[in-house]
Amino acid sequence: MSDKQLLHIVIGGELKDVAGIEFRDLSQVEFVGAYPTYEDAHKAWKAKAQATVDNAHARYFIIHAHKLLDPSVA
Repeated sequence: MSDKQLLHIVIGGELKDVAGIEFRDLSQVEFVGAYPTYEDAHKAWKAKAQATVDNAHARYFIIHAHKLLDPSVA
C-alpha cells in the first residue's frame, strides 16, 4: 500500500437532464466530503445516492481529485 495521500471528493445535486451531467443550479451543488480512499468515498456516494433514489434528477459523483492535482498518479 502506498503512503501517498489520495483525495476523492463526493459532490452531487440535481441535473438539468437525467441523460446528462450538467447541474441545474451550481449554487445548489452539495459538497458531501473529501475522503482518503476510494472505498470511503464510495460509501459516502452510495449513502447519498440511496437517500435521493426518489428524485430522478439527483446524481452524486466521486471525483478523483488526486488525479487532477497530480496527473502522474494512477
